[in-house]
Amino acid sequence: MLRISCPWCGPRDEGEFAFGGEAHIERPSPAATDAEWTGYLFLRGNPLGVHAERWRHARGCGQWFNVRRHTLTHEIQAIYPMGSAPPTDEGGGR
Repeated sequence: MLRISCPWCGPRDEGEFAFGGEAHIERPSPAATDAEWTGYLFLRGNPLGVHAERWRHARGCGQWFNVRRHTLTHEIQAIYPMGSAPPTDEGGGR
């Protein structure tokens, strides 16, 4: 089980959180093509390695935040606010 540190509530077990998918996905304009909407709605990366994800503290404060996590080891490398660029250091974070 992951131990995720909510920026507002502190460290909690993964069961308190809801996974929100890949972070930093930009919504297409209303005039986007069907192919662009298909890519936005259905196609996501599934990397082996470091990945930026969105998480919500569903059974706590209800806040959304981003997590940079290694998908093989599940090591959380960084936790940062929604709307922020992912940190560039490989070992930083909470």
